[in-house]
Amino acid sequence: MTQTAEAKSERGGDGPELLTSHDPRTGEVVGRHPVHSADDVAAAVRRARDASTHWAALDFDGRRARLDRWRKLLSRRADELCALISAETGKSADDARLEVAMVLDHLHWAAKHARKTLGRRRVATGPVMHNHAATLEYRPFGVVGVIGPWNYPAFTPMGSLSYALAAGNAVVFKPSEHTPGVGRFLADTFAEAVPEQHVLQVVTGYGPTGAALCGAGVDKLAFTGSTATGRRVMAECARTLTPVLVECGGKDALIVAEDADLEAAARGAVWGGLFNAGQSCAGVERVYVAEAVADAFVELVTRKAATLRPGGSPDADFGPITMPKQVDVIAAHVADALDRGATAAVGGRESIRPPYVEPVVLLDVPEDAAAVTEETFGPTLVVNRVADADEAVRRANALRYGLGAAVYSKARGEELAARLRCGVVSINSVLAFASVPALPFGGVGDSGFGRIHGEDGLREFTYAHAVSRQRFAGALDPMTYERGNRTVRRVLRLVRVLRGR
Repeated sequence: MTQTAEAKSERGGDGPELLTSHDPRTGEVVGRHPVHSADDVAAAVRRARDASTHWAALDFDGRRARLDRWRKLLSRRADELCALISAETGKSADDARLEVAMVLDHLHWAAKHARKTLGRRRVATGPVMHNHAATLEYRPFGVVGVIGPWNYPAFTPMGSLSYALAAGNAVVFKPSEHTPGVGRFLADTFAEAVPEQHVLQVVTGYGPTGAALCGAGVDKLAFTGSTATGRRVMAECARTLTPVLVECGGKDALIVAEDADLEAAARGAVWGGLFNAGQSCAGVERVYVAEAVADAFVELVTRKAATLRPGGSPDADFGPITMPKQVDVIAAHVADALDRGATAAVGGRESIRPPYVEPVVLLDVPEDAAAVTEETFGPTLVVNRVADADEAVRRANALRYGLGAAVYSKARGEELAARLRCGVVSINSVLAFASVPALPFGGVGDSGFGRIHGEDGLREFTYAHAVSRQRFAGALDPMTYERGNRTVRRVLRLVRVLRGR
């Protein structure tokens, strides 16, 4: 069992094992939570199975009314949730507020649009089956398991929770061992707003608790975390043919074209790379800037990044590194880049002072260095010069990751974005796609597959249910042995006339 300063096990006397979360800024205890066993997880899934029948039977209007009650309760207690997020992750007050704002917006969108996206609708049958009517609807799986991350402990899992619940599923949620209190808060507020059944439950613990959820008989599993852990989740779910949604890491690139608004691009690069201490799967880690504007862009980035400082106060620019072991990764990436000839425009080795890392901007980093190819997950920014925006696209697409990207260009934004191999792109902004509830979010390659948010996010937690109904006897009925020996020939002739041109 891996333990860190933020998540430790305790056992008092003969009592159950407890998971203790700590504030990474101070080391103070934030809360204690049970370490749920495989039997505990199985019992939660059984309760969810019973609740799922009730929840699905409410139909869209009934679920929307209850989800709206939950959203209003979360809004009233937003300050409490923000404080808890900051306490368990160390992030600044503004970063926590932004996270909660997006939670509320996505919850509203999912509840409002579920009927239109998933409800029964008629579909055309075509000339051959003209005597039939056809309908399509999307039905809930039943019970969805969600394993959430620590860096956005409310917003990221709510991308699954909100949409799975709006689609009619019951949910068992396993939050990160670093942020169990946030998961508990979400479940408790839901139970207060929707007390009828165990529709949303939380199980807390370490990796074995998550593994137990994978094998506990859920109908679908949504996971957010590292690519390595995502592979293990998939392997465990494959044992029971449980479908999975996997949202893994990224090494997102920002492209600065020759015609970019350099002030806006520098502002976006610094915020996209440093907010939440760089602990964002879709944050900016690589910047490729066209040679023609590189000097001016680097000067702007350097000036902006040099003014920012981490800290433990609510008004700090960003907070600490939540997991101590990640500090070692950040230090290794920075040292490797500098040892291989990169230069530090801002910060350097001396910027790493656990649990805080000050801004580091690295220039001219070799493309095969770890700071370019591996997820750093810290307040560091690699800025590399390229001949032009076309070379920037080629370099951005060179890695196995494919989560998000950003493009700054006055005339070529749409064109360059279309050529990027990733799931989400912002043009002349950073991470705007995450704040648009109607847009699906997810990646390709080592960044995973499946989508949260938007219509795709609602359908992700359902299966298509298609029905055809004969309205009257047709002149041609090829699907019977009493069809006659010329019926199929006539059907083929008809289709060739209509579809063979």
